Amino acid sequence: MPQSRTASLLTIYPYITSRDQQLLQLLDDHQVLTTDQVHRMLFHARRTCQIRLGDLYGLGLLDRFRFARDGGGSQPWHWTLGHHGHQFQAAAHQRPEPSLRTSRQTVQRLSANPHLNHLLTANELFVRLTADARHHHGARLDRWRSESMATKQFRTITADGHGLWSAGDATVGFFLETDTGTEPLGRVVAKLDRYAQLIRRGGLRYPVLFWLGGEHREEHLHRLLRGEHDGVSVATGHPHQPPGRSGLAPGRRHRPGPARRAAQRPRPARGGQSELRRRRDLRSLTDPDSRTASAVTAGQRHGRRS
Repeated sequence: MPQSRTASLLTIYPYITSRDQQLLQLLDDHQVLTTDQVHRMLFHARRTCQIRLGDLYGLGLLDRFRFARDGGGSQPWHWTLGHHGHQFQAAAHQRPEPSLRTSRQTVQRLSANPHLNHLLTANELFVRLTADARHHHGARLDRWRSESMATKQFRTITADGHGLWSAGDATVGFFLETDTGTEPLGRVVAKLDRYAQLIRRGGLRYPVLFWLGGEHREEHLHRLLRGEHDGVSVATGHPHQPPGRSGLAPGRRHRPGPARRAAQRPRPARGGQSELRRRRDLRSLTDPDSRTASAVTAGQRHGRRS
């Protein structure tokens, strides 16, 4: 295999597999993935994944960067499109061919982006769903839209992603809101207003999935979600759920682990207030094609901050 990163794109076509093309499209759509994320989505053996990523880097199809880890060592490699990868994707989608300088600037800006962790966390939800579908018959991620793609499609909202998840004969669409703990939870809950506006305009009544930094943050969010919020359905999850709770454990079929939790209908609690229960899968919320489905609702703001 040629190792020159300055070779012509056409000369490396014989070395590009269908799986490589799938990876190039993923990175074109979602900008960056770690070695572990690529492994879980596309490969069985981690070592095979590492070797192939190195080959694609040598061909100039991929580029990579990583940072020092606090306390010593290095973070995992972060993979993105290299110059030849940008050229290939531009040709595939009939876009203007980027210059070498443009390709390098794209990688540099991405690596220095202060929202890089937010992007990786948002991608992680979809990576988990993709990996889950690989190991469970009848489960599949039918759609994965990035923030820019979702914003372009739905305009009013600024979701961090949008997906369609199927398990068996059930399918549910959802909007993703990723929370890395950098803003007050009251402001996070306020994002539901735009989704309510989308529904009032006749838009799709998809649930909003809040992907939070941990269980403690998740519990705080549910204390803020009280009563009705113009019919907006809410599901929650976090990346640190134990395997047995995330729905990704072996033998658990057709369960979208990262979206395991969902806010159920409020029920009376002490003092006459409402309490939100969270024991349903994302797929049980609603059928995306049904405007009259029995969707759970949550989320009236009360002006509190965490």
